Amino acid sequence: MSEILLSTEHITMQFGGVVAVDDLNIQIEKDKITALIGPNGAGKTTAFNVITGGYQATNGMVTFDGTVIGENYPRAKMKKIYNGSYKTPYEKQVVNTPDKITRMGMARTFQNIRLFKELTVFENVLIAKHCHIKAGLFSSTFTLNRAEEQKMQDDTAALLEKVGLLENKDDISSSLPYGKQRRLEIARALATGPKLLLLDEPAAGMNPKETEELSAFIKEIKESFNLTVFLIEHHMNLVMEISDHIYVLDYGKTIAEGNPTEIQNNPAVIRAYLGDEEL
Repeated sequence: MSEILLSTEHITMQFGGVVAVDDLNIQIEKDKITALIGPNGAGKTTAFNVITGGYQATNGMVTFDGTVIGENYPRAKMKKIYNGSYKTPYEKQVVNTPDKITRMGMARTFQNIRLFKELTVFENVLIAKHCHIKAGLFSSTFTLNRAEEQKMQDDTAALLEKVGLLENKDDISSSLPYGKQRRLEIARALATGPKLLLLDEPAAGMNPKETEELSAFIKEIKESFNLTVFLIEHHMNLVMEISDHIYVLDYGKTIAEGNPTEIQNNPAVIRAYLGDEEL
């Protein structure tokens, strides 16, 4: 029986009167690659933001590795204007900030690369390692944590070697070619030691050769780092090549789910992307 690492139950995200994500129910199987696709404005990144703690859902629950990490229900003014399809409100409020969720074992990248542009490749990854640092302020101030710092530096070098960036370790991150900047952002996420890696349009802005290399890279790190991967992507060739399971959103609602072959032949998916006249 497959193990579910992440699940959402009836997640609804409403901004004022606009329902951006409506009754989202997904299950991410451990050790699999799952994709979330859909036209622009379908609610994909909003769903990621709810899962990773950037937004608190208007209604619904997120469970990660057996623990409820987010839960909410319509309150105050929202209780009166709530317009989600799932009408039964949840009863608890569970809030975790993105940094806490990262320490639980979930890491993400962003559609727009968010590197520390003036820092080196090595420094970008080393900073991410500090999310699990055990030394307190006193030990750090008086450099009593030398052994821990040295281990983090050694681990950073080993990680850069694994992802093919060790030769660039002293380069300023903004000087890297675009494809390597994407790879560095993923490496920085890997430095947090995640169980689940969320990739928000990792192939955005890439040429066909870079996209092909990225596809191989994602499959490689999944195996070598024992990862579960959940990604948003518009490059359908990449999605269909690497995904085990796919969810499709349109106007905030799930219109289909299945394996790549099922999704490619689903009339609702074809309609969402191409329009009725193309069917």
